[in-house]
Amino acid sequence: MNIFRILDSIQQVDGDAAGRLAHSTRRMFMNRVGSTLASAAVPTVFASIVNKAYAATPSVTDILNFALTLEYLEETFYFQANRMTNFIPAEYTLVFSQIERHETQHVEFLKSALGSAAVDRPQFDFTYGGAFPDAWTNFMTFITISSALEDTGVRAYKGQAGNLIGSPQILEYALQVHSVEARHASLVRRIIGHLKKDPMMKGWITQDKGFPEAVYKGATPESNTVHAGLDAATLPGVVGISRDAVTESFDEPLTMEEVLAIAGPFIKKMGM
Repeated sequence: MNIFRILDSIQQVDGDAAGRLAHSTRRMFMNRVGSTLASAAVPTVFASIVNKAYAATPSVTDILNFALTLEYLEETFYFQANRMTNFIPAEYTLVFSQIERHETQHVEFLKSALGSAAVDRPQFDFTYGGAFPDAWTNFMTFITISSALEDTGVRAYKGQAGNLIGSPQILEYALQVHSVEARHASLVRRIIGHLKKDPMMKGWITQDKGFPEAVYKGATPESNTVHAGLDAATLPGVVGISRDAVTESFDEPLTMEEVLAIAGPFIKKMGM
């Protein structure tokens, strides 16, 4: 697995986005473990963004602040890990330091676009309320969280694309960043597969296999094969192609509500 060659391509793509993203938006993310979530666990300000969005089509500002909150989370996650001594194995330090740089760029772009309307950085709990007590002592736990954040981010970002149709320039910039996040997700999944020697942990998602399960299920699970009213598993020309391969060919969106349920326990206290 030539991680550094893949990393170079990520950097090149993100550099293009960085140069153009003066007024951008992004996506959402996250991870969930546990079968129940108390609504009280979700900070009020974060929840209000979602509630407002559900009352009507969210404004560009609503979407950007939602995205910024999630970007803060990812950037802070990698920032803390990259400054721990001997935590990330040497062969992966460049990977995660570069991903952190990408997330920092995304945060700064969003803050620039929002100006005085930008929310402040929240306080985070990366143990997920105790579900991941060894998040900062066990690299496999760390990288599992990383994978869940990246995979969910890609799905959640897709879920907001329709709400940006009326702002085509921002939608274009959002898609530029989305593709970079998808590369993060693929690379992290491949590292996990390499470490676990798990052939099922590929750079793409098979069925809805993954941990935590909430990241890969939702109203439209990753195992879905129906797109635009067509069942991709039964189309002419796919005879002999496994259902696994069909599900790997498409990625599904997450709604704001689903993202809130998944992300909420990471957010300890919203910024003002």
